[in-house]
Amino acid sequence: MSESNNEQSITKPTIVKCPTCQSAVIWNTESPFRPFCSKKCQMIDFGEWADEEKSIPGAPDMSDSDGWSEDQY
Repeated sequence: MSESNNEQSITKPTIVKCPTCQSAVIWNTESPFRPFCSKKCQMIDFGEWADEEKSIPGAPDMSDSDGWSEDQY
């Protein structure tokens, strides 16, 4: 086998940044907390979601002041 074939079969591991501390994390089965570097960083992120410091944007909730009523339909 030539060297060029050997080089092509060796792939670089995917490396991502930990969302909490920005340290490098290799994305493979040996990194059980991926994309986080550790259980600590995973729990910090979970706490931010639980405290509603993080959220996924969505449509605002309708309230009575929005002019909606059951009579409209």
